[in-house]
Amino acid sequence: MVGFQTLFYKEVLRFWKVATQTIGAPILTAMLYLLIFGHTLKDHVEVYPGVQYTAFLIPGLVMMSVLQNAFANTSSSLTQSKMTGNLVFVLLPPLSHWELYGGYVLAAVVRGLMVGLGVFVITAWFGNLSFVAPWWIVIFAFLGAALLGTMGLIAGIWADKFDQLAVFQNFLIMPLTFLAGVFYSIKSLPPFWQAVSHLNPFFYMIDGFRYGFFGQSDVNPLVSLAIICIALALLSTLAVQMLRRGYKLRH
Repeated sequence: MVGFQTLFYKEVLRFWKVATQTIGAPILTAMLYLLIFGHTLKDHVEVYPGVQYTAFLIPGLVMMSVLQNAFANTSSSLTQSKMTGNLVFVLLPPLSHWELYGGYVLAAVVRGLMVGLGVFVITAWFGNLSFVAPWWIVIFAFLGAALLGTMGLIAGIWADKFDQLAVFQNFLIMPLTFLAGVFYSIKSLPPFWQAVSHLNPFFYMIDGFRYGFFGQSDVNPLVSLAIICIALALLSTLAVQMLRRGYKLRH
């Protein structure tokens, strides 16, 4: 386990050295979203009975921050290592593909949860939050971070430069995140767009996470949990196979 622990420590230290950029900046961004949307819509929108819009918005912003930063950690690390040529120092030690996967993804989970916790601490003062099912909050936050960390790992393996990574992030991650019910309930959408939203795996992560606060959701949290676990299993299998074969890593 020494190799896995060393890789994990290296990845955590990588983002912690620039914490202002990797942790502070996302917290500030989420704060701005809350101030703009919360102040504008809090007196005009009630998504759940008895839940103010500002309170509804906070869990969505927390989970959005968790997902985006977990993805950014693994994807940027691998892409940067490729471009600077220091990826060889990760590949030379006798690390198994499971140790590589675990080290990268677990560090992404740590960053995602740290940013999410920071966003929650800063924004919780603006809404009357409750904790109906706290274990659901923890489970969905951890699984969501692991899923996006795995997606970031796949993107980092596939991308040869930051331009390619930006395509992945701007045309897949960002749209799926913003259209996952962060700022609204899908029940407010027309039937066609509700059906489309159910095809978005990010929706189930955010909806299940929000259920832990209010005990209300658009989908049964058990269904959301099952879908997330299946998606994580499939993407993890793909990522591990790419690492095992050295796809775009050992050429």
